[in-house]
Order: sequence, then structure tokens, then C-alpha cells
Amino acid sequence: MPLHLLKTLLLGIALLLLSPGQVARAQQSDSEQLGMALDYFQGGKYHESLLILQKLDRKYRLNPRFRAYMGVCYYYEWDYAQAAECLDSVIPQLKSFAPQERSFYCFAAAESHFNLKQYDQALPLYGQMLGLCRDNEKPDAYYRMGFIYSFREEWIEALDHFQSALVYYRRFRPDETARIAQIRNMINGCCTKINNRD
Repeated sequence: MPLHLLKTLLLGIALLLLSPGQVARAQQSDSEQLGMALDYFQGGKYHESLLILQKLDRKYRLNPRFRAYMGVCYYYEWDYAQAAECLDSVIPQLKSFAPQERSFYCFAAAESHFNLKQYDQALPLYGQMLGLCRDNEKPDAYYRMGFIYSFREEWIEALDHFQSALVYYRRFRPDETARIAQIRNMINGCCTKINNRD
């Protein structure tokens, strides 16, 4: 008998042995645990939230939103492989969610792939983010995309994305002077590469 069928059978037998009151208390306890996980998540205590969400996911197979929360927790825990795997699996199921929420999931997934040097997977996620996010969030995506194209030695695309990043940083986040200076250097480097190619 397959393992998942055996687990289901054993769970069913265990539920039959429990009184209705015990079943209700177990479900209430899990509901309270979920509430606690959400409180931790909203409070920025991602490790604590993740521990509870993992336990509940093993028990119930959480819905896509809660699995997205797990992905964000993995991201903040710097477990980029788990974050990417988790978020990649749920992002297609979140189309009815608010654009701002979806934007962050795309960003966390893209950043996870970027940090894993999986640039082919990161690039379309940054692109999705750009279609969903607010203008003040766009510079980060353009900046990372510029680097991806630089790594590929696609200098014209890199230049285009760095220039877009510069425009958005200067307009929406002018206080990030070190980043702006770095982008200007990247733009100069791309121009040099393009000119040397001709």
C-alpha cells in the first residue's frame, strides 16, 4: 500500500477513536496555531512563523496563500532554494490576489533565484514584478535585471535596464546615493563594452 494511503487510513482510524470533542479541540488548536503563525509573520518573526506553517503544511497541505507565506519566510531566512521552490509552485495559483501582494512574491522568488545564480529563472519573475508593483519598487527589479544581462554579456539590454533603474532611483529614491553612483558606473561600463564591440 502506498505510504500516503497508509497515512490517510491511519489518520481516519485515529479520528474514529477520538471523541467529537477531542477532534474539535485538535482542530481548534491547529486554528490557533495558524493564527499565531500569522501574528509572527506580520510581526517579522519569520523563523517562528515558518516552524508553525511547516508543521501545519505537513498535516493539512496549506492553501497557496499560506504556502506563499512559507516561501517568504524561507526568503527572509536566506534559504533561497526552499524559497524559490515554494514560491515558484504557488505564484501561478495567485492570479486573483492583489497586484501588490503578488508583486512581493515575484520579487522574493526572483531574488531567491538571483542569489542562487539561476538567472534564467529570475529574469521573468522580475519582469512579472514590474507589471504589478508600485513605481518606487521598480528600481530594484531594473537594477537586478541589468546585472543579469551584464552576466550574459548582453550589453545593450544591460544598459537599457541600468538606465531605467537610474531614472526610477533618482525619481523615487534619491537618498540612495551610493546605489545611484554604482548604477552610473555600471552604465559607463556597459557603454565601454558596447563601444569596444564596434
